[in-house]
Amino acid sequence: MTETDVVNFCMLTGNWLELHSNVEHAKASLYGQRLVQGSLVFSIVNAMIPFDSSVLAAFYGCDNLRFLRPTFINDTLWARVEITDLKDHDEKHGVVTSKLEGINQRDETVLRCAFSLLIRKARLDRPGEPDKIRAVHEKTQGTSS
Repeated sequence: MTETDVVNFCMLTGNWLELHSNVEHAKASLYGQRLVQGSLVFSIVNAMIPFDSSVLAAFYGCDNLRFLRPTFINDTLWARVEITDLKDHDEKHGVVTSKLEGINQRDETVLRCAFSLLIRKARLDRPGEPDKIRAVHEKTQGTSS
């Protein structure tokens, strides 16, 4: 996590809390230095999960999100994920829930939550392909969806 990440996130969100943006103020804080915004840590950590766009329908939700330790500028983060639950949602979708953890370079868990995704039960053949292009492929290849 770089200072540029923190400043850009301040600009994007309007979150200019001095704990994130003011070095002198942060020196007198609990941790003695600026912290990376929790919402930025969450955004980065969940983006590290390898998503398959042919089955992923949508982000479904997050429960019990906890920031267990601070993340500082210049920390390196990685994600650990373990599937904990699979449920039917409707005829075409299911919900996959995972325990998502953000880990720093000191092997400390900085974030933990139950992270849920809405997943298609049938894989898309060509994710993101416009309908007109798909129709041409189907016509030329003699296949139907």
